[in-house]
Amino acid sequence: MFPQVAAMNVETRDPVCGMTVDPDKARFTHDYGGTTYLFCCGGCQAAFRTDPEAFLRAREESSGNGAAGDRHPPDDHGAAHHGHAADAPGTVYVCPMCPEVRETEPVPCPSCGMALEPEFAAPPPVAVEYTCPMHPEVVQTEPGACPACGMALEPRAVTQEEAPNPELADMTRRFRIAAAIGLPVFGIAMTEMIAGAGALPLSRTVSNWIQLACAAPVVLWAGRPFFDRGWASIVKRSPNMFTLIALGVGAAFVYSVAATVVPGSFPDGFRMEGGVEPYFDTAVVIIVLVLLGQVLELRARHRTGAALRSLLGLAPAVAHRIGHVDGVPGADATGARDRDVPLAEVRAGDLLRVRPGERVPVDGVVIEGRSAVDESMISGEPIPVEKGPGNAVIGATVNGTGSLTMRAERVGAETLLAQIVRMVSEAQRSRAPIQRVADRLAGWFVPAVVTVAVAAFAGWTLWGPEPRLALALVSAVAVLIIACPCALGLATPMAIMVGTGRGATAGVLIRDAAALETLERVDTLVVDKTGTLTEGKPRVRTVAAAPGSDVDEDELLGLAAAVERASEHPLAAAIIAEADARGVPSVVATDFASETGSGVTGSVDGRRVVVGNASFVEAQGIDVGDLPAVADEARGRGETVVFVAVEGRPAGVIGVVDPIKASTEEALALLRHEGLRIVMASGDSRATAEAVAAQVGIDPADVVAEVLPADKRRLVADEQARGRTVAMAGDGINDAPALAEAAVGIAMGTGTDVAMESAGITLVRGDLRAIARARRLSRSTMRNIRQNLALAFVYNAVGVPVAAGLLYPVIGLLISPIWASAAMTLSSLSVVGNALRLRRVEL
Repeated sequence: MFPQVAAMNVETRDPVCGMTVDPDKARFTHDYGGTTYLFCCGGCQAAFRTDPEAFLRAREESSGNGAAGDRHPPDDHGAAHHGHAADAPGTVYVCPMCPEVRETEPVPCPSCGMALEPEFAAPPPVAVEYTCPMHPEVVQTEPGACPACGMALEPRAVTQEEAPNPELADMTRRFRIAAAIGLPVFGIAMTEMIAGAGALPLSRTVSNWIQLACAAPVVLWAGRPFFDRGWASIVKRSPNMFTLIALGVGAAFVYSVAATVVPGSFPDGFRMEGGVEPYFDTAVVIIVLVLLGQVLELRARHRTGAALRSLLGLAPAVAHRIGHVDGVPGADATGARDRDVPLAEVRAGDLLRVRPGERVPVDGVVIEGRSAVDESMISGEPIPVEKGPGNAVIGATVNGTGSLTMRAERVGAETLLAQIVRMVSEAQRSRAPIQRVADRLAGWFVPAVVTVAVAAFAGWTLWGPEPRLALALVSAVAVLIIACPCALGLATPMAIMVGTGRGATAGVLIRDAAALETLERVDTLVVDKTGTLTEGKPRVRTVAAAPGSDVDEDELLGLAAAVERASEHPLAAAIIAEADARGVPSVVATDFASETGSGVTGSVDGRRVVVGNASFVEAQGIDVGDLPAVADEARGRGETVVFVAVEGRPAGVIGVVDPIKASTEEALALLRHEGLRIVMASGDSRATAEAVAAQVGIDPADVVAEVLPADKRRLVADEQARGRTVAMAGDGINDAPALAEAAVGIAMGTGTDVAMESAGITLVRGDLRAIARARRLSRSTMRNIRQNLALAFVYNAVGVPVAAGLLYPVIGLLISPIWASAAMTLSSLSVVGNALRLRRVEL
């Protein structure tokens, strides 16, 4: 018997797994702190030896709520973030080793003695919605065919895992079976065509019946989706490609069945060499080729989401969450211990460690450490960005050689990566204005093709050579099959899907297809100064009290900061930061009021304080006195001047400078090279605005100063009234009206959510050089769309007349429906393949 055991009774509990161990039969023991601990196996013994205190602490903490020992030491986030079912009424407990054991309390397993664990309910299945790439307004909860065009629906949301496509699996299965069963039909037809009708030791009747037996399952089973879609299009009065396929294949198959079953009922116009020739081979090969085309098209369409899937794949699977476990071996100097948790379990406020070379798990702020972070996968910029305490980090970016401790701020669907994927996914479903051209063509396309097919049948019947009725049928079927409205319908959506995905990988987020189409035509770019040309992180450079004022500089700064604390303006943040840096006591203002773009007012210790531009202060009935002279001197240095008045008298001015972005001058040079006229709009005084314009090379004539949010909108409207196509680039709430008014609104990803919601394009890093990349993307995408439309139009304009027999009188050419179906398949694939080239476009 051991001198002391881990519990007061004879049967002791393994401190690692919680299993009850008989002291008389225990083989694995370990002495620690004057106590002998018993283990069920060598694995638990080895784990305990590496970190005894951790497991003992875990046992002590779990004993308080009746749970058995945990194999892993707890952290301070356990209960808060995992919501243990042990605290929930009605929880069922199961044994990990004996799953048939189910109890309503966390007692030991009666079979093996192991501690029971709470049974967590399986998460509810995620609802998947399906939509049509040609008709994004069509949304269903089940996969299937689009009721408008018959095209296979696809998931609206792209997921990291390439989930199996039920439509692709079904079409692949049908294609393989149809090809195998239909091979004898094709073999018989080709043999008789090449070697003559008597080449096979089969009579015409036997040959026809063999072909019917093989063709029936191909047409009626493998081709059923096409007939279902064709019938649905007729019922809904929305004829499409499958209407034509159903009519063409149906006519060929019904005719062939009749020719086999009742050949004597046909007039002489259908007879060749004394018999009626069936076209089972035509029906079978058309079905097989269309199935092959569907399989290839579905695979190609799946590849259009590769860019988004690659973005989703950037996020790491786990995060190193830091828990505070004092005295635990392996913890750092602060008592913090890392624990790997799935990314889905990370919550805002969690402290996370990012080791060298690892990806940042979520969006947050660096608390400790310094490193260079590679943000190229999000922004498209190859140069790593230095990060230190207080700097924001973006989930999925790659940490460099340093170790960082960060606080999670945006997790799950709120991270920038998730927003990018969602935004691009929505853009891929939007419709470009040029799509209206294809829509108008598609509206009359199918009826026109059916009319041509009827006309071809009539023409061959009246003027064709014998057997004229048979040739008329072949011609009409070829016309129906060769026509391809899907090539027209796919021309724009495929290019938009690939183009927006390519933009996302380069830090250019397209919110809607109309913005992408319009951007190539833009000739004027209106840019907001603060946060667009400048860093948007102003800092106070000048604090000057008014001559004769009883308010000194620190009090002036403190009063202004007290009122500005309720404001969201960037200058407010600079004033508050300077006051805090100088140690000015923080005071709370009451009766706060704001006039966007002009100033704010409030009461501080019973005194009314006005902070804003000169016009705003004077509008309050306050004479600014001699302050304009001080203000002009600050403006000459490129500072933005804020006037402060207390109790109706001028108290002083505060000069704030906003450093110009390092990339601004290069970006504007690129844009001017692109042929854009640059207009700078600013709420600052003309002196300040012109000082900034001079530094970045903007013509003073193109500087519009002292503008309010409504003035920026009016400026954009006036430029467009002069016949210009205007893009507006901004980052603040006050830019939102102008962004919405412009032909293309371009928001900085570093700006406000309101600005990004009002814009058609967002630049992830807020770097104006990305506008040049967006222009190149716009030109490439629109060129690709025009190429696709041209391919589809030329194909149909040439293919349909040739299939009708237009060249027969000239060169004796009459296209077989088999070749017509091959051409139809290639037309759709050529459009999709051309669109996929955008994935490799250089931006």
